[in-house]
Amino acid sequence: MIETVNLTKKYGSFTALDDLNLSVSDGTVYGFVGQNGAGKTTTFQILATLLSPTYGTAYIDGIDVTKEPAKVRRVIGYMPDFFGVYDHFRAEEYLDFYGASYGLSVRDREEVIPQLLELVNLTHKRDSYVDLLSRGMKQRLCLARSLIHDPKVLILDEPASGLDPRARVEMREILKELKTMGKTIIISSHILPELAEMCDEIGVIDNGKLVATGTVNDIQLKLQAQKVMIVAVNGGADQLARAVRFFEDEPEVMNVTVVENGASTVQFSYRGTDENQQALIKKALLADLPLLSFQTVEKNLEDVFMEITKGVEEA
Repeated sequence: MIETVNLTKKYGSFTALDDLNLSVSDGTVYGFVGQNGAGKTTTFQILATLLSPTYGTAYIDGIDVTKEPAKVRRVIGYMPDFFGVYDHFRAEEYLDFYGASYGLSVRDREEVIPQLLELVNLTHKRDSYVDLLSRGMKQRLCLARSLIHDPKVLILDEPASGLDPRARVEMREILKELKTMGKTIIISSHILPELAEMCDEIGVIDNGKLVATGTVNDIQLKLQAQKVMIVAVNGGADQLARAVRFFEDEPEVMNVTVVENGASTVQFSYRGTDENQQALIKKALLADLPLLSFQTVEKNLEDVFMEITKGVEEA
């Protein structure tokens, strides 16, 4: 349903988007994750036909966004990260205006607007002026606006940005409902855990490059080979230094550090298999290191995100 081919956007010598190849299947909720300035909004503006790529192209439902933008706009609903609202409109009038702009008849608008207000939990605010709505309500109203013409694809740029925890939960529940309706959704955020629960797949973008894509579990498994291990050592500074030297000499061990937690603790990254790990523990004991404990720490989603993007920065 969404495909980009070598999509690139340059501003002079600055490359905002670098050879992006992305594929999102029909009915999929795809999370697009990256730090501010990574290239998320640039990608979405090209998909929404608001920005032309330097080279490469993108397709929405098989339609070339650069050659047939008018056709693309009929099948997408776009919610930008910063959007304008007409403050002197009531919520219902706001949706009616956009429905008319898309060519919906009065009868169709009278039918669909109450349904959209119910979907985004704003029925009780239908006669409220837009400028009196909370930020979360404005976000939901903008989402309803992007649905007014029943698009196949939703392009949502940071829809939960600036929302309080309750409003984020409300937005997430609405997106889950849209997923059950068969919409294809691509949604961006700079917070990986925010997207993990609602997305079928995610892509991580950094410095304009797509550095990882797949399910959350797939991406975690790709980094699982590099485990974080914590070793508690009995004894003073001499024994701690001896343990550090021992682990630094191991080929599968990286980034050995002493953890400042009031105890003699060594932390390092380890790329070996479970069998290699067992052999390492045995070797440490045979070397007569005074170990008290040997612990493997699971990486959380934030760790995964930082590890992926760190690799790009170092490259």
